Amino acid sequence: MREYLLVFLVAASSTYLLTVVAREIALRSGAVARVRDRDVHDEPIPYLGGLAMLGGLVAAYLVARELPFLSSTSPVVFRDAGIVLIAGALICAVGVLDDLFELDALTKLGGQVLASGFLVAFGIQFFFFTDARGNVFALDGSQGALLTGFLVVATINAVNFVDGLDGLAAGVVGVGSLAFFTFCYALTRLNGAERATTSAFLSIALAGVCIGFLVHNFHPARLFMGDSGSMLLGLVLSASAVTLSGQFSPEQLAAGAGGARASLLPTLLPVLLPISLLLVPIADLVLAVVRRTRAGRSPFAPDKQHLHHRLLEIGHSQRRAVLIMWLWAALVAFGTVLASLYSGTWVLLAVGGMTAVTIAATFVLPVLTKPRLPGTEDA
Repeated sequence: MREYLLVFLVAASSTYLLTVVAREIALRSGAVARVRDRDVHDEPIPYLGGLAMLGGLVAAYLVARELPFLSSTSPVVFRDAGIVLIAGALICAVGVLDDLFELDALTKLGGQVLASGFLVAFGIQFFFFTDARGNVFALDGSQGALLTGFLVVATINAVNFVDGLDGLAAGVVGVGSLAFFTFCYALTRLNGAERATTSAFLSIALAGVCIGFLVHNFHPARLFMGDSGSMLLGLVLSASAVTLSGQFSPEQLAAGAGGARASLLPTLLPVLLPISLLLVPIADLVLAVVRRTRAGRSPFAPDKQHLHHRLLEIGHSQRRAVLIMWLWAALVAFGTVLASLYSGTWVLLAVGGMTAVTIAATFVLPVLTKPRLPGTEDA
């Protein structure tokens, strides 16, 4: 655990420092977010935060290779992590081009498919999945490739869609990464397995990257991650989940506390867990596609009706709207992890308490903090 903590700190500090460099590059190259009708910022903000994030991940990878415990484990851990980082660099490059030249949606989709295909070509893909009854189905190469490609591309676009407020995407992914690391680490303890896994390393490094970037990105933001950052976050998070299928058996993934199958949501693993960690942005993505299609518009046409826009409409400030979205992400992510690994009344109480707090913060807080108009005070 101490080495994972060091990886987290290296990723966070490196990203924090490199963000200053990325901002300067963005200003000199003209990669700046102009103010548009659907945006909530009122002045141009530099892009290219993804460059700092990629640098933070690479720094964490290089340091981890020199740590006694992580470096003494199976070489598969760093081999798979290296492949994910190369694919991340590829998708980050596509994002940089988009930040500079505004690529069309089809070109960006092609880059996403290419990056996910690179993962599959080097063995980062699903090898099995579990149905609602707990039956395990082995996947052949083509089936695993299609499922992996779909999950990676869907997650990339989900993160991209939710990147609409200062600190929103980085916070949601950071919360999901911490929850996923908790799951990966707890899974190794429950099964008596080696603590070092690709999924744990990538998820804790990704969490550090998000924290380091948030210092510069929380409202008022000094730098946006841009597509170079949002697509990188989506790829690394989804790829870290995919690696579970290659490093754990179905029995290990389905085991709960004490080696028994957890009583709630055991079939989320390994396919549905990464989706659940990003349920908030994915729900926003689905609603946006349905909304635009019903209106006769392209699913990629921008609008100002995302979930975070609606939070602003009901009375939340921009900062509080972001915190509310973080709360929902934490509820889904950590609630899923708890229910996937453990069973018992305490799990229901914990998830129920988290749900009550999140709902109250979302809908009750705006009413309690709404300023009164002059002349409406009680006599």
